[in-house]
Amino acid sequence: MHADNAAPADFLPTASPANLVLRARLLRRVREFFDGRGFLEVETPVLSADTVVDRHLDPLAVMLFDDPREPSIGRTLWLQTSPEFGMKRLLAAGATAIYQVARVFRGGERGAWHNPEFTMVEWYRVGDGMQEGMQLLSDLAEHVLGWGAAEQFSYRQAFQACVGLDPLLTPIRRLEETARQRGVAAPAGLDNDRDAWLDLLLTECVQPNLGRDRPAILYDYPASQAALARVRDEDPPVAERFELFIRGVELANGYHELIDADVLRQRNATANRHRAADGKYRVPEDSRLLAAMDRGLPPCTGVALGFDRLVMLAAGAADIAQVVAFPVERA
Repeated sequence: MHADNAAPADFLPTASPANLVLRARLLRRVREFFDGRGFLEVETPVLSADTVVDRHLDPLAVMLFDDPREPSIGRTLWLQTSPEFGMKRLLAAGATAIYQVARVFRGGERGAWHNPEFTMVEWYRVGDGMQEGMQLLSDLAEHVLGWGAAEQFSYRQAFQACVGLDPLLTPIRRLEETARQRGVAAPAGLDNDRDAWLDLLLTECVQPNLGRDRPAILYDYPASQAALARVRDEDPPVAERFELFIRGVELANGYHELIDADVLRQRNATANRHRAADGKYRVPEDSRLLAAMDRGLPPCTGVALGFDRLVMLAAGAADIAQVVAFPVERA
């Protein structure tokens, strides 16, 4: 028997039937795009001993127990923040063009554009440089959304146009002064973190202007923000990293991929030091990816795209809950 005054039906999906149909249609378009270009769809582990080491990405730990009577005894594995490590291991083993539609997880992320569990489309192609990677990303966005080819701007050009300063050379105090003059409220703790000031100005002053009329790709980020991208030796050096923005929303992040294992080891150690300074837990620096890179990761470009955000833009949705069946509150 059902009571008439039962609690709200929180078993129901938060996305409308129309948005779920749209989501499925867009996913078919993504697969059509890659299948038509000779990419192989692959699957790699969601649960792994390895994980991306990043100051700002917080992977979720899982205890894998051997004895159900002792669930607190076992080894720690990680829910992946990206399928990157597994896919690059496939490249090192001989794959040439691969893509994946993956469920990924990031702790501490819930908001209008974030859910701790979300869908990522990630792809890699051997032999591509940054320009080829940006073109493929533009082609994908046009194929799926039909909103035109992407414009391309360097990180430097975008800052000069929107903020009136050179982000690669401007000192921290000038960045701080610019934020204050523009009425941008700075969170506590930025201090002498130059990248944090750049990120603040990018988010508040540059990003809202990107992709308003058609998609936009920003490229050549500061070398200090390389993550797993190569750094091009210029004066000043820049990271061969690029991002797709549509209507002010960051949709995808791409790299002309780093292939030097020793450089990655250094970056992992630096990222963990930053995490410790931020009061965060340490994540494992050693990985099977490093072993694969020691053996030889071929030159390639890779991109990760937030599929839920793409659906949000296509649907005109204001919250990710409108385009996923069950966000974390109803999971």
